Amino acid sequence: QVQLVESGGGLVQAGGSLRLSCIASGRTSSWYTMGWFRQAPGKERNFVAAISWSDGRTYYADSMKGRGTISRDSAKNTVYLQMNSLKPEDTAVYYCAAGLFFVPTIVVVTTSSSYNYWGQGTQVTVSS
Repeated sequence: QVQLVESGGGLVQAGGSLRLSCIASGRTSSWYTMGWFRQAPGKERNFVAAISWSDGRTYYADSMKGRGTISRDSAKNTVYLQMNSLKPEDTAVYYCAAGLFFVPTIVVVTTSSSYNYWGQGTQVTVSS
């Protein structure tokens, strides 16, 4: 089992920044891919970004390219999502997820059902 705890959400004005954190505990492994997804009210859960724990390879949704940076701190078992130039449409609950992928293709990494473990989520609200 892997436990994930997100933090760092909050209320920010459009154009502002937030850094989300996800602390992993339990049976963590360097084979995991760590992802961030978000879900707005009444909408599907969508991919935001992901990072391979072993080699640091990163993946981004088009909506986050150029505005977001995902990173990891292996010593702290923590994954971060730095989001800049936030927009009202970024408002959502942001979830951290961990998946064990033997072949981490783009389709696998960006699909929520691929992931094995999920955090409880952290609310991000961007005001206009």
